[in-house]
Amino acid sequence: MVSRKASHSVFSVHLHFVFVTKYRRKTITTQILERLQEIFANICIKTKCRLIEFSGEIDHVHLLIDFHQDNNLSVLVGSLKSASSRIIQKKFSEHLSTFYGKTVFWSSSYYVASTGGAPIEKIKQYIQAQEVPNE
Repeated sequence: MVSRKASHSVFSVHLHFVFVTKYRRKTITTQILERLQEIFANICIKTKCRLIEFSGEIDHVHLLIDFHQDNNLSVLVGSLKSASSRIIQKKFSEHLSTFYGKTVFWSSSYYVASTGGAPIEKIKQYIQAQEVPNE
């Protein structure tokens, strides 16, 4: 991966995120997964980040993000989760109402790790190997 430059720095920060659905419910379909990828990519663009890789399974998603140093990690996570939850709940409300009684989608927790210890290609292969829902 190529380093990026800011006014007084050169940086390369790649983060692997995992978001799980509330109560680990198996709510993610192929359509939801595709829409989540669009939402996350748009948020990354707005925050000067880059969505490098994305995939998921029926109860969680993985994101590999080229993180821009101007961001606050917890604020970025909040933006990714709140915007995606709001949009997904609106578009797929009928489907989600069979799983949740109120407006929830993501668990409040998340996983994040720097990918500096593993080659980015290995992380990308791991994310690509997720068992995508076939509904």
